Amino acid sequence: MSQGRGYSRSDGKKVVKASQRNLMAQEVVKSKKMSIALAYRTFLISETCYRYTLKLSAENEKIADLLLGLTQNQRDWGFGLCFLHLRKVRVYKWNHKRVHSIYTELSLNLRIKPNKILNREAPQPLAVPENENECGSMNFMHDQLADGRRCRLFNVIDDFNCEGLIIDADISLPAERIIRSLEQIIE
Repeated sequence: MSQGRGYSRSDGKKVVKASQRNLMAQEVVKSKKMSIALAYRTFLISETCYRYTLKLSAENEKIADLLLGLTQNQRDWGFGLCFLHLRKVRVYKWNHKRVHSIYTELSLNLRIKPNKILNREAPQPLAVPENENECGSMNFMHDQLADGRRCRLFNVIDDFNCEGLIIDADISLPAERIIRSLEQIIE
């Protein structure tokens, strides 16, 4: 008799899905160990559940084949990307719940990777410059004028004595203007 994957409840007992109980009941009846009525009472399934056959099993197999093909070619795709590919690229109109149930039944769920914890050493103290013009810092700032226009500032500061070497202010600061300002500082 096939054993289904059990799911634990909060009290620690295993719960078997109705579809798995149905399979077990059908196996017992096929082996002539029980009657149909006794099998569905024993396995706690309804008579209609026992007699139900999937109508779309061929189409479900097609979905399963497509999902297996997608996940083998694109190993890092999860359900969302697979479903969007089937819906947008291949233009199938299957419901996302149906595709997801087949996806999980095939155990294609991606393993959620835990965040890696980086072992960092103690931070090193910042280097302090010993002379003027040895090290500098650049920064861009922006503000808004009273009439609503944006004003941009380009600042260069000497790290040794915190002196402002240049402050360029304008409505627009294109790259050529920044290069010209830096060349002035170098001269």
